[in-house]
Amino acid sequence: MNSLLKTVNLGKNYPLPKGILHVFEGINFELLEGDLVAIMGVSGVGKTTFLNLLVTLDKPSEGKILFEGDDLLFHRSKKELAEIRNRKIGFIFQFYHLLPEFTALENIAFPLLIRGAERKEAERKAHEILKEVSLEEKAHIRPALLSGGEQQRVAIARALVNEPKLLLADEPTGNMDWKTGQMILALIQNLHKKKGLSSVIVTHNEKVAQFCNNVYLMEGRELKLLSRR
Repeated sequence: MNSLLKTVNLGKNYPLPKGILHVFEGINFELLEGDLVAIMGVSGVGKTTFLNLLVTLDKPSEGKILFEGDDLLFHRSKKELAEIRNRKIGFIFQFYHLLPEFTALENIAFPLLIRGAERKEAERKAHEILKEVSLEEKAHIRPALLSGGEQQRVAIARALVNEPKLLLADEPTGNMDWKTGQMILALIQNLHKKKGLSSVIVTHNEKVAQFCNNVYLMEGRELKLLSRR
């Protein structure tokens, strides 16, 4: 399999009044096409920071991020990075981050509109993926009237509506009960296979990691492979 995403000696530091906080350093990680990977670790260890670097929402203090073989950050403007995120990377948040004034359909169509799609086409594609997450009957409902699981399904649909190659999920079940969480993970797992995605799920929960092929542990500023299936 080809390499989709790779980090080379990746490190992230934050300056503090009395020194420097080293979140992690020297991380070498590779995501092959078709991989479904879990990154585990306790809260505060740097999992979300690592994910934010992969999605280019933050910049590393050292090292490189290679996406499809190209240096993701080298001489790229904020506008260019935003375009890459919109076209090639889907992101699922723990707390959904849906726009409260928009319906489920409008939330899903939004990334397509940003990309320049006509409204009619954006809504058509949004309707299609709503069916894939079994929420077509909730198309015109606003987030406040949806359950947590339904909101996350809308968020998953929004992340995938632009047909990305890479899917990143930050504690996608951390804000719901385990029964609902299992349904969300099964949905992610199914869509991962169906759409030929390469995916990374960040979690502190070993049960979540069991849904993934490869499991890594972030600990002591390092990222270590725990198991591969």
